[in-house]
Amino acid sequence: MIQTNQDSNNNVSPEIKANFSTLVAPFFEAHYRDSCYPGLIFQQGKRKMLQINIPAGDFPALLVAKPATDDDPESGKQRPEVPGHAEEIKNYIIEQAQKGKPWILGTLTANVPLEKIKILEFGRGICIVVIPRGVKLEITDGQHRKSAIQKLIEGDKSNLIGDDDFPITLVLEEDPDQCRKDFGDMAQTKPLGKALLLSFSEVEGRVGITKKLVKQVKMFDGKTDKIQDSPRLNNKFIYIYTNNFIARAVSCAFTKNPDSELQDYDVEISSNALTNCFNKFFFECSNTRYISEAKVADLTVTEVRKFKDECLLGVSAGLEVLGRLLYFTYNNDSNYFDEAKVSQLAQINWTRSDPIWENNLIRIDPNPKNPDKRYKLSTGANAVTDAVKTLRSKLGWLENSSY
Repeated sequence: MIQTNQDSNNNVSPEIKANFSTLVAPFFEAHYRDSCYPGLIFQQGKRKMLQINIPAGDFPALLVAKPATDDDPESGKQRPEVPGHAEEIKNYIIEQAQKGKPWILGTLTANVPLEKIKILEFGRGICIVVIPRGVKLEITDGQHRKSAIQKLIEGDKSNLIGDDDFPITLVLEEDPDQCRKDFGDMAQTKPLGKALLLSFSEVEGRVGITKKLVKQVKMFDGKTDKIQDSPRLNNKFIYIYTNNFIARAVSCAFTKNPDSELQDYDVEISSNALTNCFNKFFFECSNTRYISEAKVADLTVTEVRKFKDECLLGVSAGLEVLGRLLYFTYNNDSNYFDEAKVSQLAQINWTRSDPIWENNLIRIDPNPKNPDKRYKLSTGANAVTDAVKTLRSKLGWLENSSY
């Protein structure tokens, strides 16, 4: 039996438990050929609803999804299934379960007409929900979760979730138009931005390394927006970077690939090496020393905005270029960034006005509307690649290169 943290607070006597089991058992026995689940009755939005939990093995026979077709949104009760999304959910469960780590899927929502099921009420919202054979629960929200669970149950890794239960909210609704509206209402939640999603991700790989750098690198500490995808800069918030800016630079520093998850990298060892590297670079670089050493409380919006407008290290593309260049200072065997080469990078002029950035990250507008803003930033992948090649040529790091 699974033990929970609440066991020490369980004051129900064995006698009461036995009496309850004796009371409930006959109801399950009377409906042994049907699906029976303990449930809770509640009211929401002027409708009666039920909350039940069902074993993963019951999914194939009990739940059905009716997604719309691509050319007819009203042909089903939810959007067409997004290719690959169920597979992503399935792989997430497999990865976490095989590592022995916790995982979670949100509650699914399904609808069923009241007359098709039985609700045996005991009072105080406690009940047994009886679903006769042949009755299907039609999913309103959660079709991809349902598909992922079903694929797992029917595959060769079913043991990973064989003992798991999944919560379902049952809406006692039969009007298909209302079901579609319910899906639309539930789908209006704002998606998590990359910065916020990273903040709530598991502390391993590049996520774990990034989180440590945000705290340990002076240039990032207190100056990184962990919520928004674009750094907020106003009288209330003074941010230069976002989590995602730094995560891309971290991946570049170790692999050259800004999207690498760094799953096999030790968080402590890797973050310590890169923290020391970044702190050395930002202190030695004349373009960043003041901003890096200053506490965020001592910086003004004007100072930070000027820094971001003038220095390429204040924007994501510039930080990515730095990360890609740091890769060529990194020794994977000893997990060490060559200090001499890091110092070379710190001597570069990282301001937008330096000619070295022309025709890669910077394009000069020959007829600017504002003469003080002649330099147009280019942030595309080709611009970043060209900037790295230019800098490596200047530094003489081109020998035996396959970059």
